[in-house]
Amino acid sequence: MTKISTQLSAVRQRIQAACLRAGRPAEAVTLLAVSKTFGADAVQEAFAAGQTAFGENYIQEAVEKITALRQLPIEWHCIGPIQSNKTRLVAGHFDWVHTVDRLKIAERLSEQRPADLVPLQVCIQVNVDGGPKKSGVVPADALALAQTVARLRRLRLRGIMCIPEPAPDFEAACAVFKMASDLFEDLNAQGLALDTLSMGMSADLEAAIASGSTMVRVGSAIFGARIRPA
Repeated sequence: MTKISTQLSAVRQRIQAACLRAGRPAEAVTLLAVSKTFGADAVQEAFAAGQTAFGENYIQEAVEKITALRQLPIEWHCIGPIQSNKTRLVAGHFDWVHTVDRLKIAERLSEQRPADLVPLQVCIQVNVDGGPKKSGVVPADALALAQTVARLRRLRLRGIMCIPEPAPDFEAACAVFKMASDLFEDLNAQGLALDTLSMGMSADLEAAIASGSTMVRVGSAIFGARIRPA
């Protein structure tokens, strides 16, 4: 086994164990392998080990990898911030977007989604704990944005995503993730029929799963220490 496949297996075991402790089936949580700053060869290694969903933060870098690996049936998720001048690239290359935090971006993604592609699957990014350096709509505004996005023709609203500030311990992390889980339930109670709660990363996926996450975004635990862009 390669290093990546070994580490990928270890992450899957962590997810299975966390689901068991939470009384949830392992298949209730999707693993998104975050491959930002790692090359196409690393993605190929993970794909060979059975991983098919990959998350990317840097759009231009991601488009290059998507193009290089277009022969592989990979599901590509944009999990980084999106500027207005990059929406066409995102709309034309990705399958999912987790970082819709304002209507202007959602409208541009919908307008620029190619007609020959299925609707773009999207999540609303919510700043659940008010982190000063975090993107995302505040919880009080999430319903209005979600209802509007759900009506856009070339988008399919799937759920919400959050990246809270690091918590000091498991209980504190669960308390923050529960805020997102409660919001997710509230939005569903308003008739939005959401199925995706994207939260949890390498350091806190156990707390996220205990709190109801349906998709964890894991990078360093699979690929190793992050290679910072120059």
